[in-house]
Amino acid sequence: MTPLRLGVAGLGVAGDVLVPFAERHPDYVVTGGADPSPAAREAFAGSGRQLFASVEEMCGSGAVDVVYVATPTHLHAEHAITALRTGHEVIVEKPMAVSVESAEAMVAAAEEAGRVLIVGHSQSFEAPIRAMRRIVETGELGALRAVNAWYFTDWMFRPRAADELDPEKGGGVPLRQGAHHVDIVRYLGGGRLRSVRGRVGQWDPRRPGDGAYTAYLEFEDGTPATVVYSGYDHFPTTELTFGLGEAGQPMDGYAVARRRLIAATGTAEEDVKRGASAAPSRQRELLRGGGKQPFFGLVVLSCERGDVRVSPDGLLVYRDDRVEEVSLAGQPVGRTAMLTEMADAVLRSSPVTHGGRWGLANLEVCLALVRSSRARREMQLRRQVPLHR
Repeated sequence: MTPLRLGVAGLGVAGDVLVPFAERHPDYVVTGGADPSPAAREAFAGSGRQLFASVEEMCGSGAVDVVYVATPTHLHAEHAITALRTGHEVIVEKPMAVSVESAEAMVAAAEEAGRVLIVGHSQSFEAPIRAMRRIVETGELGALRAVNAWYFTDWMFRPRAADELDPEKGGGVPLRQGAHHVDIVRYLGGGRLRSVRGRVGQWDPRRPGDGAYTAYLEFEDGTPATVVYSGYDHFPTTELTFGLGEAGQPMDGYAVARRRLIAATGTAEEDVKRGASAAPSRQRELLRGGGKQPFFGLVVLSCERGDVRVSPDGLLVYRDDRVEEVSLAGQPVGRTAMLTEMADAVLRSSPVTHGGRWGLANLEVCLALVRSSRARREMQLRRQVPLHR
């Protein structure tokens, strides 16, 4: 079949990270890029790629079939709806929007246009999370009893653009990292959460914004889950994950992000993040793939007859009488799986798992966590959908 022509909207770190996966994918060719920054467009230039100053211009060019929306979060809805209404399929970065209403408008635009809307990259595209869900579905360890997911990182001390720390623009860890945690928990538990009770933290006045959360979530059948996140660059969860980080790469050194941020004083953080300064880009470094399985912190799946966690090469299954390692060698990494889900939907009419309504349900939980923290009470959820495989 003719490859899908991919256009990248927003030529920052997220777009830059996706491009190599698209270039290696048999169903895609990268044909366009849009960004208001001339420097970003120049850096993205390549053979056969058309460059545009705006998403609207790229969508009106006839040069792309699929638009990957990697613009700032507060622009996701505007740019995704523009692409959908001009006849394009859309992959939008998580979190899909800054409000439930904006996300609902995106879902409506996709359904009205008869186009595919996928929300990613999120962690349930990764092989270990998908393999954990298969264990739940087969029932080989009995019924699911709990999911616990903890992650301690340096997120708040990585160089940030202003919007990444502004909650009104989708900034802070409850939306940006909570989107991953909620996605993991809902995927493992089958999708339908009933409620959330959480607390958000702002622990360092030098880095304003929501940098931590602790939450208790409950599925409709009563199964509990916890998610804990701190981005304040103290205890690293890599001490519990074999020294491996989010992309399966070794993580060496202590407080690296904090020291680098101090050393870059006087340089615009956004320039450091994009790699446009002498200082190394921490964000690009962390998203560079390694040779092992990815770890979004410590995730423990508990069933009646055993527990499961990620290992460097697959899964560790703690059974009644033994610990067993299941290899996941050769499984596609998350961004490849995301691109395949879109290609299968468009070229082979396959149903999608991470569609707009799935992303909307994830966003609902993240926003409810923030509201719960402010109100100091449990929040009921109304937009949850089951996992479709």
